[in-house]
Amino acid sequence: MNNPVVEKFSEFYHHWVLKLEETLHLLLEVSKKRSNENGEQEMIVLVSKVTSHIKEYYTVKWVAAHEDVLVFFSPVWLSPLENAYLWVTGWKPSTVFKLMESLNKTTTFNMTEEQEKKIEVLRMRIRMEEEKVESEMERQQVALADRKMVELARMCSRARNGGGGGGDVVVVAEKVDVAMKEVLAGLEKIMKSSDCVRLKTLKGVLDLLTPMQCVYFLAANIAMQLRLKQWEKKRDMVGSESHSSPILE
Repeated sequence: MNNPVVEKFSEFYHHWVLKLEETLHLLLEVSKKRSNENGEQEMIVLVSKVTSHIKEYYTVKWVAAHEDVLVFFSPVWLSPLENAYLWVTGWKPSTVFKLMESLNKTTTFNMTEEQEKKIEVLRMRIRMEEEKVESEMERQQVALADRKMVELARMCSRARNGGGGGGDVVVVAEKVDVAMKEVLAGLEKIMKSSDCVRLKTLKGVLDLLTPMQCVYFLAANIAMQLRLKQWEKKRDMVGSESHSSPILE
């Protein structure tokens, strides 16, 4: 059975990723230019364009999730490898700081001591926000196994197995429906909270960097995301070729 939310978002995501690939090429081109006054303005405009594209993803995602939030906890438009790295429907914010450490070891990035201190403060703040999201997710999972939900499940089972009249089945079904709506609303809230931490992380980092550093950072971050997707495609192609080609003896 086709899910209209999955179909619509999958189509959007496909086009969004294609545009993200184009954006990466632009970032790489700009990063090769010398940092002069005109070049710096070009970088600022490009960084703004990239962040707008990223924000578009979350705007569309939230609208779709309001219709069916569960599809974002097991997104079929992502590869198994991408799904393996998901943290509450997306990338984990703290991974950005690992990337920053790697970039700062290069001569082109070269953060100042003041920038490093501010990045560390941001890292600690983001980690605290991650823990809040994780705690809320844990509470949500525990809520599914609490006495109220278990009792509703038992009542529903008894009613369906003839333990009560048709009216009982309807009443129990309505109670289960209400309980599940609360669960889904909770998941939607958690998903948005995790996305907000992601957006805060990106904004926090970009606010502390120079235009040139922003270009390097965004290029590296986007390349890292796309590499997971490309690796899966490459593996599938190799697997397909190995099955279709005869084995020479």
